[in-house]
Amino acid sequence: MRALVFDSFGGPLEIRDVPAPEPPPGGVVVRVGGSGICRSDWHAWQGHDPDVVLPHVPGHELAGAVAAVGTGVRNWSVGDRVTVPFVNACGTCAQCASGEQQVCARQTQPGFTHWGSLAEFVALDAADVNLVGVPEELDLSTAAALGCRYATAFRAVVQVARVRAGEWVAVHGCGGVGLSAVQIAAAAGARVIAVDVAPGALALARQLGAEHALDGGTDVPAAVAELTGGGAHVSLDALGAAVTCINSIRSLRPRGRHVQVGLLPPAQGRPEVPMERVIGLELQVLGSHGMAAHAYPELLGLIAAGRLDPRPLITRRLSLDDAAAALAEVGRRPGIAVVTSF
Repeated sequence: MRALVFDSFGGPLEIRDVPAPEPPPGGVVVRVGGSGICRSDWHAWQGHDPDVVLPHVPGHELAGAVAAVGTGVRNWSVGDRVTVPFVNACGTCAQCASGEQQVCARQTQPGFTHWGSLAEFVALDAADVNLVGVPEELDLSTAAALGCRYATAFRAVVQVARVRAGEWVAVHGCGGVGLSAVQIAAAAGARVIAVDVAPGALALARQLGAEHALDGGTDVPAAVAELTGGGAHVSLDALGAAVTCINSIRSLRPRGRHVQVGLLPPAQGRPEVPMERVIGLELQVLGSHGMAAHAYPELLGLIAAGRLDPRPLITRRLSLDDAAAALAEVGRRPGIAVVTSF
């Protein structure tokens, strides 16, 4: 199969022919119809994830059709249109038994623990636990965007932060997950403040429902406090950087909720969390890590009803031959890039 491969961290990204995967026991191989290019893929390429073994094929945000089925799979057949969370749960550990597959103790992740979806085919584990059927009316490029950024934002806003209508929500970082969070929070009736350093990203955030757009190079907590009359009820770090994490926490009003969504690789420096503020204002500091497959029906139902629409977030549809350049420039252009031609 054709795949995007790197042999050294931060080294050349090349399209080459490599062996196609076989379905693992209990798993499947999917012919990829769409694969998003995400900041997490950039972290894998840079060597920020200890699970990545070289040479490596990145890609974890995918949709496609089942091409081969491993032994023991009961619910899926060749030809089924599917997507999958980026966390592939084992289905048997204590976390999975409690329905919290997104923090599975034995999780695998395509593009991190094994070769990923920036290729013609990808292997996925525990298919009966992890696969999600894609409705015929949902195109595969849009479905691919759900697997990481949109589904991650949905759970962070709706299930972790529990955003309510009328609340102020600040979103720090308007990449794919941040723009998704803007749209989802606005659809929930929140008043959204988008924060980024890129004018193009802020313009797109306004189109997706942000009431205010702030330059991230200014005194963000002070600006949020002024706009909201005392601070946001909910603030999300959707980028994953020391400055956005700290700004997010400092943007909250008393008893506000901070949700950390963007990855914070230790190699890039740890934020100095103002714990005196967390204590004195009784703030909540919450983490959000993807979304389990069993939680997708609520999201898919809102998309089918027209309440949510991920399509405007997809600003580029690319061929696999363009994937290397797109991965290298992650964060420089607004919106979500999806490879749709392999």
